[in-house]
Amino acid sequence: MQTMMQRSLLPENSLPGGFRFAAVTAGLKPSGRPDFSVAVADQPASAAAMFTGNNVKAAPIHVGDRHLQRSGGRVRVVAVNAGNANCATGEIGMQACETVCAAAARTFGAEGHEVFPSSTGIIGVPLPAEKLVAALPEVERQLAGTTENFAAFANAILTTDTRPKVAHALVSVGDRTVRIAGVAKGAGMIHPQLVPHATMLVYVFTDAAIEPAELNTLLHDAVEVSFNRISIDGDTSTNDTVLLLASGASGAAVDAKHPAFRAALQDICTSLAKQIVDDGEGVTHVVELQIEGATSDADALKVAKAIAHSPLVKTAWAGSDPNWGRLMAATGYSGAQIEPERIAIWLGEQQICINGGRVPDFDKQRAHEYLKNREYTIRIDLGIGQGKCRFWTTDLTEEYVRINADYST
Repeated sequence: MQTMMQRSLLPENSLPGGFRFAAVTAGLKPSGRPDFSVAVADQPASAAAMFTGNNVKAAPIHVGDRHLQRSGGRVRVVAVNAGNANCATGEIGMQACETVCAAAARTFGAEGHEVFPSSTGIIGVPLPAEKLVAALPEVERQLAGTTENFAAFANAILTTDTRPKVAHALVSVGDRTVRIAGVAKGAGMIHPQLVPHATMLVYVFTDAAIEPAELNTLLHDAVEVSFNRISIDGDTSTNDTVLLLASGASGAAVDAKHPAFRAALQDICTSLAKQIVDDGEGVTHVVELQIEGATSDADALKVAKAIAHSPLVKTAWAGSDPNWGRLMAATGYSGAQIEPERIAIWLGEQQICINGGRVPDFDKQRAHEYLKNREYTIRIDLGIGQGKCRFWTTDLTEEYVRINADYST
């Protein structure tokens, strides 16, 4: 297995076969930048998706879920618009979404339920479906299975992101090579709670031959250790979507137990998840939380989330302040089972807490210097079990406030 993670063009031999891509300007973004990305499968592709756990769901979430059920997990067209979330738009929003899907189906010779829609942008503004429909002829003209078109697709889905997020892998299956490539967007409103169920959108393409049920298992397992282990601001978007498509163009059959494919897919999802965190709105520090010694993995995750969502912790990180007492406090109210006198904490290699208290030789200046790094790890051992997890999060800065204080104006 060869896995490569990058943020720009893919190498020419790494793009999965059986798909074509395009991105155009439909006029939804005030900037005038491309805002309509489309991927078309040459034949109906196996599909699996996971959606936001937010009880307020955007129109494309409802429509996409319904289309997947009706098609039996097959997708021909992925249509993604940026600049408008089409959420909290009522029946008008549902109709707009279906209008775009129907027009895309006609344009690319698909059934209406074989079109998978996604939207990202501001909430509560009606989606001008007519602009997307009018852009479809140009989409059709530009469609191509090239790395340049794939990169254009990745760029046009962005909103407050500063850069596209791309990852790819090559996997040997017998005497054939399977390709996997993924794109993602997301910089704010990031705390995905994905269930079979500025937004996180992720699209992963492979040319392996995989049945929808097997694909569903693979996706769930990959998401659990990647996108469900990140947070920027603790807000769960109304539009979060992860879609995995398999064209079968390589002719290599894969099932949910294939170790190399599973590992590659999880590597890609983890890379994209970490790229989202690294590009968080106003982020100056990316933190990997390593929680161990919990009574269960679920309890370890509770601790990680409590720390990752604490404004006091996150603002301390923004100032490179080694105020480890805030880590203890968040651990205590996390809801996880703990014995405070057993807790130990490390900043990188420096232990700062032992048996629930400060180490005798605590070097505050060394800790402060370590927290000036762009990326660092914090390890917490609860000392009472085998449960563990890894979780990626960020600091909270004045720039984040500025970006989100005037997002709609």
